[in-house]
Amino acid sequence: MTLYNQADSNIRKTWFYVTGFLVLVIFFGWLASYYLNSYAILWIAVIYSISASFISYWYSDKIVMAITKAQPIAREDNAELYRLVENLCITAGLPLPKIYILNEAQPNAFATGRDPEHAAIAVTIGLMNRLERTELEGVIAHELSHIGNRDALLQTAVVVLTGVVVIVADLFVRFSIFGGGFGGRRNSRDGGNAGAIFLLIALLFSILAPLAATLIKLAISRKREFLADADGALLTRYPDGLARALEKISSDQSPLRVANNSTAHLFIASPFKSGQRQNWVSKLFMTHPPIEERVAALRGMNM
Repeated sequence: MTLYNQADSNIRKTWFYVTGFLVLVIFFGWLASYYLNSYAILWIAVIYSISASFISYWYSDKIVMAITKAQPIAREDNAELYRLVENLCITAGLPLPKIYILNEAQPNAFATGRDPEHAAIAVTIGLMNRLERTELEGVIAHELSHIGNRDALLQTAVVVLTGVVVIVADLFVRFSIFGGGFGGRRNSRDGGNAGAIFLLIALLFSILAPLAATLIKLAISRKREFLADADGALLTRYPDGLARALEKISSDQSPLRVANNSTAHLFIASPFKSGQRQNWVSKLFMTHPPIEERVAALRGMNM
């Protein structure tokens, strides 16, 4: 399969994962509410997801920029960067996003925003200092592809859904241990052994559901990176520029001080540089595909 038809496959798989998330949240909320004899947990999950989704949709770019301490720049602050972004936006048919700078030595970048009209791109000082123009174009084109594909909004929705699963699971465990919630439903309806079996299943699900949700979130993030690589290369018509940029970014061992687990998936490459093993188990928990695979895919494109 080439990267061109892989893009369509990635989109279909992404919607499959999101649907799985929704089913997982609804089922877990029903399971916890049924066993604790209180549908308040399900209502809490629904209310939380709606409110968190509203906040994330309208303010995700501001929240991310505040967390990463990114600073907005004007055209006169870096005219060359502005021209580069403008030219790529014209080619891609996108409005000019807001441009931010991170005062970090590690070369990296990310995009955020709910749609192309409310988007932002942030690049580190290290990225601008280390990359050649064609390499920087490849990185910016990758981030513009995230904006054009609505990846930032999708990633936000997935993060919210993951949070819902984790919170509902935590509430289930806390209420069952400290609230005496197990007694009512089990004694009145399930009886002895059946109640114990249901309890075991519920507790097991409360442990596995957040893990499954996290794995789905990371899988979606990795799929979107491959798709943005392909679209970015098509935008510049020079895949090797992005490939060389990824190699330089991955080889740099400078720490990214503002990086954390909630924002790591947004960057073009993982901001965490310590000991990334390549066995199949470690790959499940990676926020990004291995750089070697991304570079090989880019250099396998025929322009």
